[in-house]
Amino acid sequence: MSNMFQHAIVRQPSKNLAKGITTASLGKVDYKIAMKQHEAYVYALQNCGLEVRVLDPLEDFPDAVFIEDVCLCTPHCAIITRPGAKSRRGETDSFANILSDYYKNLHSITAAGTVEAGDIMMVGNHYYIGLSNRTNQIGAQQIIQILEQYGMKGTIVTIGEVLHLKTAVSYLENNCLLLAESMYHNEAFQSFQKIAVNIQESYAANAVWVNGQVLFPSNHCITLNTLKAEGYNPIEIDISEFQKLDGGMSCLSLRF
Repeated sequence: MSNMFQHAIVRQPSKNLAKGITTASLGKVDYKIAMKQHEAYVYALQNCGLEVRVLDPLEDFPDAVFIEDVCLCTPHCAIITRPGAKSRRGETDSFANILSDYYKNLHSITAAGTVEAGDIMMVGNHYYIGLSNRTNQIGAQQIIQILEQYGMKGTIVTIGEVLHLKTAVSYLENNCLLLAESMYHNEAFQSFQKIAVNIQESYAANAVWVNGQVLFPSNHCITLNTLKAEGYNPIEIDISEFQKLDGGMSCLSLRF
């Protein structure tokens, strides 16, 4: 059974967006274009039936627009993470106040654990947690211990040389995964139906299923046509300015 979402939380890009962490060599971020792209992203979430809360930018934290990393929202609790990127840890300071509007049960990852929720993929009541440069074993085990308090489960996954787990794999509900080639043969995912992302379009592996729709990065025509052939109706969104900062479709919102 699919998880239907009611809410989303996003954070507006800061004027210092171009100072965010990146390994991409795709040119300088244009703040004005990024703002327009972010507004279009919010509009798409609203069109999927979500009530979207837009938080003010955090000017001291240029990566704060990638709000997914600082919290895992489950049906039973919210877990405030401890980002592996030290420059991002202050992003979580105000989060308990925000989340208390939606959740009675709040938890936090503690040192020496590090977790960024871009490394966590929800499949029903089961959560796959990727070990990366941002999420360590201690943090992943803390996530699992919290999930188990509410009857949920977690599996730790080795993911190799990608930024986050969801950089390379997305759950499209109904036991189906969209995967980059680097993740296609990962033994953790052998029981799923799989849709392969064209090797030249690896960025398209990060898509977002929202209430029967799939938010999908524009200009990835081969994978787009593959999704359509599989019966999906992708909504293309241009997030090129966020791609310059290693950000993907899922990074820009919390959906619950």
